[in-house]
Amino acid sequence: MNKRPVLLGMLALLFGAAMGSPALPQAGSADAANGAPVPYALTMGDMMNTLIQPRHAKLGLAGEAKNWQLAQYALVEIRQAFAGIVKAQPKFMGLPVQQLVDAALTQPMNAVDAAIKEQDGKKFAVAYAQLTAGCNACHSAVEHPFVVIKVPDASAFPNQDFNPH
Repeated sequence: MNKRPVLLGMLALLFGAAMGSPALPQAGSADAANGAPVPYALTMGDMMNTLIQPRHAKLGLAGEAKNWQLAQYALVEIRQAFAGIVKAQPKFMGLPVQQLVDAALTQPMNAVDAAIKEQDGKKFAVAYAQLTAGCNACHSAVEHPFVVIKVPDASAFPNQDFNPH
C-alpha cells in the first residue's frame, strides 16, 4: 500500500493550518450549518503562552549566555508581541491591557534594554528578575496569581544555541 498520498494530504492540511487557514466551524453555529469557516479568536492565555512566554524564556537564556545581540532581538520581539496583543484584545477582565503592560513592564523592559546595551550580565540579571516580577504582578492584578513565571533554569529550546557566535 502506498502511504505517500495520505502523508501528502496530512502535510497539506498541516501546512494550510500553519499558513493561517481559518478554523473549522464550531458545531451548532450558524456558519457551521452553512459550511462556512469560523475564525478562531486567540484568548489572552493563548497569546501569553504562544507569543510572550517563549520570548521571555529566550530573553533570559540569551542574557545568561551573554549573547547580547540575541537578547536585544528577543526584547524587541516581546515588545512587538505586546503591541499586537494590545490591538487584538484592548481589555482583559474589564482592565485596559495597554495600561497593565505599561505599569508592570515598561520600566523593567527599559532596564533590560539598558543592561543589554551595556553588555552587563549582573545588571541584566537584576533587570530580568524585575521583568519577571512585573509579569507576575500583572497576573495578580488580573486575578491570575496562580500563573507564576520564573527565570528559566533550563532551555525549552533544545534546537537553539544561545551562546554568542
